[in-house]
Amino acid sequence: MSHEHEKAPGAGRWQFWIDVGGTFTDCVARTPVGELRTWKTLSSGIVKGVIARVDPPHTIFDPLRQTSAVDFWKRWKLRGTLPKGAAWESVVLGSDGEGHLELADPFPSDLVGQAYELLCEENAPLVCVRSLLGLRLDQPIPAVDIRLGTTRGTNALLERKGARTVFLVTKGFRDLLRIGNQDRPDLFALEICKPEPLYESVIEVDERITATGAVLKPLDENRLRKDLERVKTRGIEAVAICLLHAYRNDRHERHAASLAEEMGFACVSRSSSVAPVIKAVSRGETTVLDAYLTPILRDYLAGIQSRLGKGSTLKVMTSYGGLIDASEFSGKDSILSGPAGGVVALAAVSQEAGFEKCIGFDMGGTSTDVARVADRFDFELETTKAGVRIAVPTLAIETVAAGGGSVCAFDGVQLRVGPESAGADPGPACYGRGGPMTVTDANVFLGRVPEQRFPFPLDRDSIRERLQNLREAIAESPSGRHYGDEELAQGFLDIANERMSRAVRTISIQKGFHPKDHLLVSFGGAGGQHACAIARMLDIPQILIHPFAGILSAYGMGLADIRKRREQTILKTLSEAALEELKPTIEEFSQTLRSEVQREGIELDRTTLELSLGLRYAGVENVLDILTPEDGDWHAAYERQHKRLYGYTLSDRQIQIVTLNIEAVGRLRRAESPRLEPAQGELEPSFQTNVWFDGEWQSVPTFSREQLRAGHQLVGPAVICDEGSTIWIEPGFQATIQPTGSLLIKAGRRGKQENSDDSGDPDPIQLEVFNNQFASIAEQMGEMLRKTSVSTNVKERLDYSCALFDARGGLVVNAPHIPVHLGAMGETIRCLLRDQPDMRPGDVCLTNDPFAGGSHLPDLTVVTPVFAEDDQELLFLTASRAHHAEIGGLTPGSMPPFSTNLAEEGILLRNFKLIDQGTSRWEELRNQLTSGPYPSRNVEDNVADLSAQVAANRLGGQLLQQLIQRSGRWTVLRYMRHIQDAAELKMRRALDQMPDGRYVRTDHLDQGAPIAVTITINGDAATIDFTGTGPVLENNLNANRAIVTAAVMYVFRCLIDEPIPLNSGVLKPLTIVLPECLLNPPAHADPAKCAAVVGGNVETSQRVVDVLLGALKLAAASQGTMNNLTFGDGTFGYYETICGGAGATSNSNGADAVHTHMTNTRLTDVEVLEHRYPVRVEEFSIRRGSGGQGLHAGGNGIRRVFRFLKPLQVSLLTQRRGPFSPFGLEGG
Repeated sequence: MSHEHEKAPGAGRWQFWIDVGGTFTDCVARTPVGELRTWKTLSSGIVKGVIARVDPPHTIFDPLRQTSAVDFWKRWKLRGTLPKGAAWESVVLGSDGEGHLELADPFPSDLVGQAYELLCEENAPLVCVRSLLGLRLDQPIPAVDIRLGTTRGTNALLERKGARTVFLVTKGFRDLLRIGNQDRPDLFALEICKPEPLYESVIEVDERITATGAVLKPLDENRLRKDLERVKTRGIEAVAICLLHAYRNDRHERHAASLAEEMGFACVSRSSSVAPVIKAVSRGETTVLDAYLTPILRDYLAGIQSRLGKGSTLKVMTSYGGLIDASEFSGKDSILSGPAGGVVALAAVSQEAGFEKCIGFDMGGTSTDVARVADRFDFELETTKAGVRIAVPTLAIETVAAGGGSVCAFDGVQLRVGPESAGADPGPACYGRGGPMTVTDANVFLGRVPEQRFPFPLDRDSIRERLQNLREAIAESPSGRHYGDEELAQGFLDIANERMSRAVRTISIQKGFHPKDHLLVSFGGAGGQHACAIARMLDIPQILIHPFAGILSAYGMGLADIRKRREQTILKTLSEAALEELKPTIEEFSQTLRSEVQREGIELDRTTLELSLGLRYAGVENVLDILTPEDGDWHAAYERQHKRLYGYTLSDRQIQIVTLNIEAVGRLRRAESPRLEPAQGELEPSFQTNVWFDGEWQSVPTFSREQLRAGHQLVGPAVICDEGSTIWIEPGFQATIQPTGSLLIKAGRRGKQENSDDSGDPDPIQLEVFNNQFASIAEQMGEMLRKTSVSTNVKERLDYSCALFDARGGLVVNAPHIPVHLGAMGETIRCLLRDQPDMRPGDVCLTNDPFAGGSHLPDLTVVTPVFAEDDQELLFLTASRAHHAEIGGLTPGSMPPFSTNLAEEGILLRNFKLIDQGTSRWEELRNQLTSGPYPSRNVEDNVADLSAQVAANRLGGQLLQQLIQRSGRWTVLRYMRHIQDAAELKMRRALDQMPDGRYVRTDHLDQGAPIAVTITINGDAATIDFTGTGPVLENNLNANRAIVTAAVMYVFRCLIDEPIPLNSGVLKPLTIVLPECLLNPPAHADPAKCAAVVGGNVETSQRVVDVLLGALKLAAASQGTMNNLTFGDGTFGYYETICGGAGATSNSNGADAVHTHMTNTRLTDVEVLEHRYPVRVEEFSIRRGSGGQGLHAGGNGIRRVFRFLKPLQVSLLTQRRGPFSPFGLEGG
């Protein structure tokens, strides 16, 4: 990534690099002679002050106004509040540049000390320009160049204040975006809240194009014209068009767009232009987002441009990290417009410092953004922001809700940092406005932010009061822990640092890179206070903090290039012939992009083209973006990248070209970075300040940034104060001032920081730290499995789960995956430990036995023991469970609706040792999968996905070993136990809040078999008794103990209305009584003599949850099924589960068209489904009026209509089609 620095032309021309954030707007201006100046103002454009003196009847004095030009404030409106609360306002007639403002109206004399606001009709970017140029409101702005990043689009999205929009979609799919991927955002929320679509109304377009791009049904123009006229008269402003398979053939979309444009809609966005990629849901949401935000952004930018002098330029930063002309900027470009400037800047400043690989750490007031840059930016081809899927390339920026304003709290068991934020008002406790304890307060209290450097007095007593309240609450809790104020404040910082480190791991380790190989570039208002701790936790050896770290995103606007991009879906097998076919398209795109860059004023010799192909293995979902290989061998380049990321290749699989991508980069001329004078003599501190670290208060030298010269060195501990931020250099770190003014901080050796508490009692601070560490490991396992698998079930439907277990088989933590897997896997582990007591290092076991903790045969569980590296003691087990679309059985897809014994449902694998002390047994596995009367129809996919599960488990084991190295074996083992104890305590608290007594309910399967439960709550414990449930069934709706345990765990976890890990502790206060019945059939050595269970996992489990929730009167029955659809033939099998309505609660209606309770798998996108399989989906919509009536109605189900394009075997395994419909509660 090249970043040239040269003298920029344009004498007499000012440049303004502006980042409009949610609260503040930052500006870096380059004067005509190359000097850089900065300005910060509120993004509202309001300027605040405090009246220091009054000169009645018309003049006030504020020293903050002393730097303004004479009469700069003329014509601004001034408003404030009288001491008794009444509002007053006036107009400024003039200002003398020495702090005096003359007002048009007389005012009372008792305003000294009162706050006021200055405001005008211009927005924040123009206020910055006028402030730095010293121009009055009545003076025109000359020709200037503005490069702008803005959160205007993001704010409009979050506040739902976009344009009134209509969504045009193929007939039969009006609810496509309401249903989305059918998953729910919160696994354990009974009141499901899915994001509302951005559009106001829908028009179904009578047309159809097939997966090959052929026109099946021409567009009905007359009907569409009438529908558009109807919504136009209702005030609809914007039109979003997404017709099925328009990425293949956009003829109908172009036709619809031309009609809408003729009718005068303010904005018309069509998906084939906005995001020409396969997947109707994400492409449709992106198109709606574009239509919804573009009119708002156009008005905003036009308002800026109209006030600029003739010849001015206005370029805007896109989420892709490049500048484009304001006239081209649209909604799809806007969501990361501000943060993208920071990523551009961190790439430039790290390269300037001599580093190629860097990680950006941007810590602000409410959140922290992290990003990684190497030789090129990291991009996400699809992402989700504010609940909206965005299918255009965006910079890969991970955000965590931990910033300076994050609230520090105690929930009775664990300490919490975020996600709640104190915001600007009331702000942290130290602001003295009644705010909560925050991360900023912890830094202030511990001396890392010297109070004398704040622009206003801080309220240290308020911090101490908040800490005392928290200490008392902790001491009175079951932990009984007694902290000092300093220890507790430090604990909150440790928790915040762990949460932010977790985000860094997401953008590095999960993508195959180690943080230690990177430079950490810290910026944002709070980044400098935490940078050393983050680097230490992630083994990052060096940190860079730029002089503009507090406003680095604005600085990045001045370092960005013009970037233009074209993308086209290809979907062809990689071959010489296919590459040859792409050449005309490549030439066409290249010429178009060069012309577009030239129109931005960039010479051709400063323009480069970058070609990449989105490649994947056939049948695999994940696409890798591969740059043009130097040797021209695309196949080898893809396999190298795949091997690096995932650890293996699939040499027998074809590679598919998914997309063609071409980017043109026009390099803008840049000014040279300012240079510091070399250091002369020793650096003396400005003053000493007391800082708490290493368990005591110590006097620490404090320096101001203005003192620093090139070559100066500072050895930690030290504090550096800047105009808007503070840098804390920990002991063991050493900073060197670079010629550019940047601090290069190197980590030295420091004694191992261990938790000195050997009492065995849980420390609430460490409890939350380890909770985050364990959860991060499980998440990284899940991401590894998703990326390395080949099947649609794992890649797209996310039908898998990963978890960590202790040596006794207790579930410690899981990634937020499928509830029916997570509760049941503990039983699998315990059975495995019982049956395989002699496991050794290097072993990996495989099982799907429903009578030993399995759910049903398609769910294959891989278990990897993790041993101590010194004495080979079994410490943990990592496990992953994934639904395999094919494991044999009577029907393709391995979900036979009429199986009567286990043998008919597929291949049974009982504790099969997949790897024996490091020796793989894949051929033995293949033999098993192809044996018996009903073998697997797709063995290689089985093997590929099992390889992914093995890799995920191995990663989990490696990360646990690293955690032991950092924290010590016994500490890690203790906190594995403590985390389960914490979940138990929260479960007992939830039970204790429920009235004691018996809660009874019986429901019936469609065939009439009863499921009966009696729940007895006694204080903080409960007994769940299924006596009275019907006998073992001859069909396949039998469940097992593991499934019932999972259902019980899920329901009682829903009682806890706060985030906790789902682990074995939830079950400790619960006693499950389960006699032999359809929920607990007996096991047998011969699978032909075992009860069939394939429907028990997916169907009966849902009915058990309904009965439990009904007994507790928590929720009416949901759809009570997963609607298991399979189809296929002798060559393939496809499986999906289909959503329905959620049951109502006493507080809300049930959600429409969503997966509930024991599953949360996604649905394969309709375009992907039709592209891969011989099927056409003719309708997918909400079946309105089907949810049932009541004070709170039940959620509506769906209609999903298929047309099969060749003879296939189709089966539907489902429930609630008989006489026992979903029940209501309290008369509903």
